[in-house]
Amino acid sequence: MTLTSARHDWEEGQRRFDAEALDATRAGALYAQRDAVVEELRRRVGSTFTLAELAAAYADSDQWVPEVIEERAPSRGWARTATVAGDAAFHAYSRQALDYTP
Repeated sequence: MTLTSARHDWEEGQRRFDAEALDATRAGALYAQRDAVVEELRRRVGSTFTLAELAAAYADSDQWVPEVIEERAPSRGWARTATVAGDAAFHAYSRQALDYTP
């Protein structure tokens, strides 16, 4: 996966996250899921990183993101929103990269 492709996924995930979070009955669970993934990114990638390093963590995130959410932020229907919350977490975390540009 290229960095361009990963960033596209993250931006699209953020758009979907924003749309789903408009539903007040699901917003709390979505934010908890996203925050759990951001916390895991801090552990996996650290606080000083490049976008390429973040994209490398994204490459296998489909394996660990659901585990993180199930363990730290489960809610009814969490599996349906895991990808959205995960991509939104990567999008949020990418803004802290040393080489981030909008």
